[in-house]
Amino acid sequence: MRNPFVAGRDGRATPAQALASYALVCAAVIGFFWLSLAMAGIALNLDFVAQFRTRIADGLLLTLEISVASLVLSCVIGLPVAVGQGSRILPVRYLCDLYVKLIRGTPLLAQIYLFFYIVGTAWGVENRFAAGVIILSVFSGAYIAEIVRGSLSSLDSGQLEAARAVGFTRAQTLRYVVVPQLVSRTLPALTGQFASIVKDSSLLSVIAVIELTQTMQEISASTFNLFGTYLVLAALYLVLTLPIMFVSRWFERRGSYAH
Repeated sequence: MRNPFVAGRDGRATPAQALASYALVCAAVIGFFWLSLAMAGIALNLDFVAQFRTRIADGLLLTLEISVASLVLSCVIGLPVAVGQGSRILPVRYLCDLYVKLIRGTPLLAQIYLFFYIVGTAWGVENRFAAGVIILSVFSGAYIAEIVRGSLSSLDSGQLEAARAVGFTRAQTLRYVVVPQLVSRTLPALTGQFASIVKDSSLLSVIAVIELTQTMQEISASTFNLFGTYLVLAALYLVLTLPIMFVSRWFERRGSYAH
């Protein structure tokens, strides 16, 4: 009889094995957490969820709106930056390169303070929602630029030469050769980046954007239930990000981009 917790020689597990193993791991993690709570003398009280359900739902919805808007705008930023990094016009190339290095090399929290209180004040950006979307988009755009640049550089030059050999125009090569491969290679990473945007949006609470984290901080301050509110906060972020991670895995299998 096959051991339910040992994968086959090919490294694959059956659905039943995967389900049993995940259940075991989840039970162990939950047990460790509850044991830690008991040892620390902390009693969880989640009654506030029903009391503040409307505010929590509003914060969750705003987090989704910020994340979706930021993903779209970051793609608008990241795609031309990725192309610009390979430009023959040197000022354009180095501007794009400097942008990516500065954004990826500094923490998001510092960028939020810098852009909102200095750049935003100088240019009259007073809407905190708009400011939050712009800040997240600028931050995420640098990572998307690297995702796209890496995908472009991984394209086989022989395929481009073959396209020219059969008489494809530049537009046809882009449509039939470059774009299909680019989409299949970037979609898993872009989906993963969306999950990162959802989590990074929590830092917008420092400029009082009333998204999910800020909402839970306000509820915690009014109920004095720190552990309960942050436990629910973590659970809600998992509810948002886990489906995105599954979609990313699905894109990987569907596109077979690694091959």
